Amino acid sequence: MSEEKVKVLLAEDDHNLGNLLKEYLDAKGYITSLAANGKEALDLFRRSKFDICLLDVMMPVKDGFTLAREVRALDMQVPVVFLTAKSMKEDAIEGFTVGADDYITKPFSMEELLLRLKAILRRTRNQNVAHSTQHEFTISSYKFDYNRQVLEHNGKPEKLTSKEADLLRLLCLNSNDVLDRSFALNTIWKDDSYFNSRSMDVYIAKLRKYLKDDPSVEILNIHGKGFKLLVGN
Repeated sequence: MSEEKVKVLLAEDDHNLGNLLKEYLDAKGYITSLAANGKEALDLFRRSKFDICLLDVMMPVKDGFTLAREVRALDMQVPVVFLTAKSMKEDAIEGFTVGADDYITKPFSMEELLLRLKAILRRTRNQNVAHSTQHEFTISSYKFDYNRQVLEHNGKPEKLTSKEADLLRLLCLNSNDVLDRSFALNTIWKDDSYFNSRSMDVYIAKLRKYLKDDPSVEILNIHGKGFKLLVGN
């Protein structure tokens, strides 16, 4: 999602808040479609594909919970975040029961909303990556064959260990985007313990050595998040 703009469906019946949120998200690079009630939002969802839905709970015509159920019937994967003035535990439980990915209570800061959105989109992208069937990759001047566990540069092959290959594949699938540290640990090591985290750092260092002959390729540490395989043109 780093190369294409994220499309947001925003359903909010408060005219002022809805316009404020839309303007803010658009200014941050998102493409936001605003609906004033649940019916309008469902019509928009049926006509276009969205990357994430921000749904007010208390709306006329069709409330957010009903809308979420109907969205889920059409698309089980799209992330759903509820916006609500309520802080009732029962509402939160119902929200997650109908498939919410997160729940944010008004009033909230724009910065908090943006952080939640980014975290959810990153998690969703990582989950989609985990189900990818791609096994051959071009990393600038390198060729990587995951099935053979071979990284090749200028005709010279480097045989990788299973974990090196697993980690490089996840980095390639997230090329130029953040690979979440916890996701990588749970996917490859099945546990995000401190010991496994240090082990992964060792493997990252090994991969950097294998990729050092091409200056347009770099594995960055993204503090507090994970790693990014940066591949130049």
